[in-house]
Amino acid sequence: MQQLSNLCKAPLFPAEAIRLSNGLTLIHQYLPATPVVAVDVWVQAGANAEPQDWHGMAHFLEHMIFKGSEAVGPGEFDAIIETSGGGTNAATSHDYAHFFITTAAAYLPQTLPYFADILLHAAIPDEEFGREMDVVIEEIHGCHDDPDWLGFQALCETIYGQSPYGRSILGTADQVRQRSPNQMRCFHRTHYQPENMTVVVVGGMEREGAIALVSEAFCHFAVRSECPPIITHSKPQLTEITRTELRLPRLEQARLMLAWTGPGVDLMDVGIGLDMLSVILAGGRSSRLVRDLREEQQQVWDIGCEFSLQKTASLLTINAWLEADALPMVEAALQNHLTRLQRELITPAELNRVQRLLCNDYAFSTETPAQLAGLYGYYNTIAQAELAVTYPTRVKQMTPEILRQIAQDYLTPDCYAVTVMRSL
Repeated sequence: MQQLSNLCKAPLFPAEAIRLSNGLTLIHQYLPATPVVAVDVWVQAGANAEPQDWHGMAHFLEHMIFKGSEAVGPGEFDAIIETSGGGTNAATSHDYAHFFITTAAAYLPQTLPYFADILLHAAIPDEEFGREMDVVIEEIHGCHDDPDWLGFQALCETIYGQSPYGRSILGTADQVRQRSPNQMRCFHRTHYQPENMTVVVVGGMEREGAIALVSEAFCHFAVRSECPPIITHSKPQLTEITRTELRLPRLEQARLMLAWTGPGVDLMDVGIGLDMLSVILAGGRSSRLVRDLREEQQQVWDIGCEFSLQKTASLLTINAWLEADALPMVEAALQNHLTRLQRELITPAELNRVQRLLCNDYAFSTETPAQLAGLYGYYNTIAQAELAVTYPTRVKQMTPEILRQIAQDYLTPDCYAVTVMRSL
């Protein structure tokens, strides 16, 4: 399919991407109206970077980063942030590890050196490693008490197979127990290097000040190491409906989960189209599946559709909560709705609705320095930061004919992964 970005000029990127001499990428945007500054650090060191049998390492390391460095003791960084009235958090996905702080611009010269030091020089002390392992394992056990998490993980294993997107970011409890502090130090020193890192500074700090602070704080990286090689497994090509069933105790409502894969960010226009189709299907009370299966037929308690853009293999899912005896009828109804998407053009009213909803959602998600910093860092990690501002333009360029073609190419009603959950 022709890339729609060739048809209409995208807006100018309002931030500036700067490559520092050590290879680190700094993205900066000055917002003079706010006294707040957000600093996001994105590292290409998610679960997809884990060597064979090191599963769960990236997420475990996210925890250990906050245990400090040789210069910053456990809890010291948190105290510095809290004293300045700021906040901090982190997240790990398959494609990245993400750390961020928000603070008053006046306090950034005091807080940023601590933030950079724990990221670049994580000590990973043996005693703290053992204590935090228990925390991570408890988090894994908590997820196994969540039926929706179990169902989603089973769905990913079915549709992605042995490829990295098919395994849990957390790893299993047994896999985490097999990790050692030395392995984690090796993983950290391999991947937490300047060429793998994007630092985003958005808010009330001017360009020269931001460059000076980041250049000084993110100057001395740990001595580079080298992890064991990554063994890459290709995603299986489904040729039929592939089913998994889970029987769980005390499950009050059955679950029906369907999934299709899409291309990665290199075909972003297809991803935009799948995002729009997910809203047409089950985004709000006036969407097709909600109106038909929940409001009119009352065959489901609730239903939703989500699209997740990922670096190499995106995912669209439909999730329904329903009575077990309605499972066959609802799955057949979903197939009919997908067939309709492939055969018929969506109406002008539907197109206008989805364009308005997604463009408004985008506008609401770019109101604060923290939101902008996260948006720029995410896109720069999986592609290029400049793509972040093209989303509304691409949405507005979509036509019913293009959306129908995307549905025909990627949302086939007779080839998908499905997970069914019901009570024992």
